[in-house]
Amino acid sequence: MSLTREQRLEKLWQIGPMMVAGTPHGAKLGMKFISIDIGRATLALPYSDALIGNPVTKVLHGGAVTSLLDQACGLAAIAGFKEPTSTATLNLSIDYMRAATPGKDILAVAHCYKATRHVAFIRAFAHDGDDTDPLATAQATFMATGRPKGVNV
Repeated sequence: MSLTREQRLEKLWQIGPMMVAGTPHGAKLGMKFISIDIGRATLALPYSDALIGNPVTKVLHGGAVTSLLDQACGLAAIAGFKEPTSTATLNLSIDYMRAATPGKDILAVAHCYKATRHVAFIRAFAHDGDDTDPLATAQATFMATGRPKGVNV
């Protein structure tokens, strides 16, 4: 039996915060869940001195941005499948366009533009306040691996 849109959204709003707080790297980096919709997810990475990659410029490390984009893409993939399922990254390609502005939080916005039964195709971008001036973009594919643990779907 397929879930209605409302049922899907209810499940996704349960899963979204768990995807951030429930993953060790997401929690360690301080990622924050912002929003979710069918095929879409937004996460934030608050600026932190612990994540600085260059102590001279105070710019956040690119690996933290990569983790944020990967996490947002994974959540968008879950939101893109007809029923919530756990996922695994098959491919993640990131183009860095500029350094993040020191002191500013980073937002990652991801969109699942196509999902088959087993594979989701995602586009995402990260910005630090101006979504018309991204600091990085991502293209990703994720595969469905099963139902998420701890969630009755």
